[in-house]
Amino acid sequence: MIGTNNRLLAGKTLYVAMLMGFSIAVTANAQSLSEKMSATAMKLWPDSPSTVKWAYEQGVFLKGIEGVWLQTGNKKYFDYIKNYLDNLIADDGTIKGYKEDDYNIDNVLLGREVLMLYQKLGTEKYLKALKTLRHQLQTQPRTNEGGFWHKKRYPYQMWLDGLYMGEPFYAEYATAFHEDADFDDIANQFIYMESHARDAKTGLLYHGWDESKKERWADPKTGLSQNFWGRADGWYAMALVDVLDNMPVNHPKRKELLAILNRLAVAIKNYQNPETGLWYQVLDKATEKGNYLEASASCMFVYALAKGIRQGYLSPNYKEAAEKGYNGIINRFIETESNGQVNLNGTVSVAGLGGNPYRDGSYQYYLSEKVVKNDAKGVGAFIQASVEMERLNKPSKRKRITVFDKERR
Repeated sequence: MIGTNNRLLAGKTLYVAMLMGFSIAVTANAQSLSEKMSATAMKLWPDSPSTVKWAYEQGVFLKGIEGVWLQTGNKKYFDYIKNYLDNLIADDGTIKGYKEDDYNIDNVLLGREVLMLYQKLGTEKYLKALKTLRHQLQTQPRTNEGGFWHKKRYPYQMWLDGLYMGEPFYAEYATAFHEDADFDDIANQFIYMESHARDAKTGLLYHGWDESKKERWADPKTGLSQNFWGRADGWYAMALVDVLDNMPVNHPKRKELLAILNRLAVAIKNYQNPETGLWYQVLDKATEKGNYLEASASCMFVYALAKGIRQGYLSPNYKEAAEKGYNGIINRFIETESNGQVNLNGTVSVAGLGGNPYRDGSYQYYLSEKVVKNDAKGVGAFIQASVEMERLNKPSKRKRITVFDKERR
């Protein structure tokens, strides 16, 4: 499937030199918030054999820590990521705690960090693990038109969450190994999801879609779930800006992805709370009893807006919304302990559809899940949002490039 890797490995030295050769100034005399929250993450989730696990939550905060490494050039962040994954990936490439035949698209996300390690080090075990994850996508069950099922145990269902879990890795892998034909499939996943789940009135996307229309949570006519869950739209927005980084500039469906992102950005801005700059757990029900401002969705929207602006996918007119959102996160959700540890409050621990006990997708259901402190998904999203705001507000004078830029154009 992969074939020769000589171009990838030949570029490894250049890639490493570029990664280690620059940093973006963030704060002259103090750590940035992205560094402070990374310190919290590394304390809460040590890179030790007894504590590591292969799960999508880890993929979110490790991606954030990778961003801080690229910002600062401080090798301790890279070493943490490497140590963390080395405790999960054996010398023969097998992944501790991973079962391909579950066909759980959540389990693909950490492949992004494995790919980064392979690009830097060229270690064979990382390549073997990457092949396993790519094979899962190759054989992942699909809807009739070709959309990935969220999990084997959720047949014929696409969730917004799954776009972030699978597509950025898929796009990065396709770029690294020159599997250009895959970009049609990658783009189609977003197109299918928007075509089924987007609400024309609000511009928001419903959390899930059941092609079979058999689930109790699904509308019997449309197959859609009932509500616009904040983090679900956040996953989708983050996935779009991350995939666009690797979508070839001349690909015929790149314009469609840009259009989808821009339509979603309008809705994101429209449903931003004007007083706080934040977003609600259920996005369109700000005034209904029990709804609350939620941290992880707010971080994800700030990330998508800030990165979209920086990369030229979105108009600079969204900068005010991004800044207002980021300031709102800091004011409402960030606390600093007496020992200097920075914490993130206000993240809903989980939300899903179906399963056992059954989650019916009602408004009451989304309000019933626990809101917690220092949830890995929220912390990771905050680190990623912080890195993007730091880049946006204090851009490097040197163009940020990687070996990918030369090889994909």
